[in-house]
Amino acid sequence: MTTTTGTLNLVEDRPFTQWLWRGVMALAAMALIAIYSSVFDIYEISIVIFTAVAMMFLGQNWSGFRWHSLAVTILSLLAIRIYGNDLTLGETDFFLSYLLASQSAFMWMSALFVMATVSYFAGLLFRSEFTAKVGTGLTWSAATMGMIGLMVRWKESYLIGADVGHIPVSNLYEVFILFSVITALIYLFYERRYQIRSLGGFVLLVISAAVAFLLWYGFERGAHEIQPLVPALQSYWMKIHVPANFVGYGTFAMAAMIGVAYLLVSWQQTKNPNGRLVEAMPSLAVMDELMYKVIALGFAFFTVATILGALWAAEAWGGYWSWDPKETWALIVWLNYAAWLHMRMTKGWSGNPMAWWAVIGLFVTLFAFLGVNMFLTGLHSYGTL
Repeated sequence: MTTTTGTLNLVEDRPFTQWLWRGVMALAAMALIAIYSSVFDIYEISIVIFTAVAMMFLGQNWSGFRWHSLAVTILSLLAIRIYGNDLTLGETDFFLSYLLASQSAFMWMSALFVMATVSYFAGLLFRSEFTAKVGTGLTWSAATMGMIGLMVRWKESYLIGADVGHIPVSNLYEVFILFSVITALIYLFYERRYQIRSLGGFVLLVISAAVAFLLWYGFERGAHEIQPLVPALQSYWMKIHVPANFVGYGTFAMAAMIGVAYLLVSWQQTKNPNGRLVEAMPSLAVMDELMYKVIALGFAFFTVATILGALWAAEAWGGYWSWDPKETWALIVWLNYAAWLHMRMTKGWSGNPMAWWAVIGLFVTLFAFLGVNMFLTGLHSYGTL
């Protein structure tokens, strides 16, 4: 049974559907390796295999992710086919100019995320399940357009020049898009698993904030322009370090917004135990559990990303650790969430203190993600505003 209070959704797809999805992912991985065998090295082949296995796991019982993946694949390939070898078609072709070119897709993503935020809060305010479902649909659409934009931007970078082409996770503009998409997908996973649409507006608030920064950064600073990579970023490590990092950032941001919701519900319970917010939101126990699971997931990915970053630093700069400001603040973030998990798992801490800690952790993470680039200089200064 599933309810808006957060009961787990344990419904699984039929075995045939699961095996069909696994087969499609396996064939896609083999096709990519066969087509690009002449340019792929062992690391890129490993990335393709790992990605295929991860997508098998995510999609086997998650129909939304399957449709999202198919839509991204089909529409990205369509855009790449329309482009051919002519980058100017991005301004003259109708479908590229208004829908599938990277900047068009990012504008759609931005608008859809904001609309989803409004829909989720409207569903919460008016107790409308239909309006909340619209929010879910808009969030899926926004995440799909954002991912299409990243895939097409990858192609566009190579159309500018072979020496310019790179995976689009190299600067603040691109990683803010990656952050928005990853955070949305993580939320959608837990929304389905726990049936918690009432938390959607809170989580989408942080994504809408990222979208607002993204729009300012693009229009005011021209950050949307594709630039060649600096030498330190011309490495296969970027393809795995950055996405792993942003799974961590996305989960930490989601945990903070759940913490905000937790504190609001907890406060209203002391004033009016039967208040609208108390009745509409998941129970405090469910939100507390969800904060824990989300932070645990993010901590695992952030740990892997930190290790990968050290390996990358050894290759690029000759040492695993140099106490660069970005490295130092990444360590502070890691220690913060390690302490959070330690107090939760060994001391049994829960409730308001842990919710406040999750919220404060977002500001620590935000400074590591953005503040270091704004106020400090170091080896990572290529990401400055």
